[in-house]
Amino acid sequence: MILFPAIDLKDGQCVRLKQGEMDRATVFNDDPSAQARSFEAQGFEYLHIVDLNGAFEGKPVNASAVEAILAAIEIPAQLGGGIRDMATIEAWLEKGISRVILGTVAVSEPALVIEACKAFPGQIAVGIDARDGKVAVEGWAETSEMTAIDLASVFEFAGVAAIIYTDIDRDGVLTGLNLDATAELANAVSIPVIASGGLASMEDIRQLVRPDYAMLAGAISGRALYDGRLDAVEALALLRGAQA
Repeated sequence: MILFPAIDLKDGQCVRLKQGEMDRATVFNDDPSAQARSFEAQGFEYLHIVDLNGAFEGKPVNASAVEAILAAIEIPAQLGGGIRDMATIEAWLEKGISRVILGTVAVSEPALVIEACKAFPGQIAVGIDARDGKVAVEGWAETSEMTAIDLASVFEFAGVAAIIYTDIDRDGVLTGLNLDATAELANAVSIPVIASGGLASMEDIRQLVRPDYAMLAGAISGRALYDGRLDAVEALALLRGAQA
């Protein structure tokens, strides 16, 4: 079970959105590389990065901030947001991103995801962001008619390294992870599933280590880490102790 600290980038700064709305952003750090170093120093073993501007514009926007983060850390990082073609996937992997997250194109061009998995084994993840169980795309600005399980099933045998499942209505509002929906998805496919959206406190961590959710590969934490509701040392110790 990996706990991923999140760095969401908007206009070169570390922010957290509420329910995916760009006009509801709180800036937590104007130096993303310093934030990344801080997370590494706290003991985290894998970083989650999102180019929020890129997600809305359909192309990388915060590339310089991402590159500064990569130069500042030794732990691996996964990146999503605005990655919608093979050239961009390859470019980020060459720059040192360990795993690329594909979201919108997973809905619009599933063949691209399958092609990328073949070209870069173990380095392609799919981001499934859902509102009321339906998949959202274009930086969460649009909702499709496809369910999360329907989309995940498309990639069952494609070689996807992980699915990051985000409950948009919980994202950034500290109401707790939607573990039941995440577990339902994880039980429906063989692809490792990571929970995202709403992690609020140590209670979420205690829930994650319950046998009911043992099938989950990890969880992502953002706002709770930034505002001190979640103590990194305590959370990581509990997760590692559960795996010992």
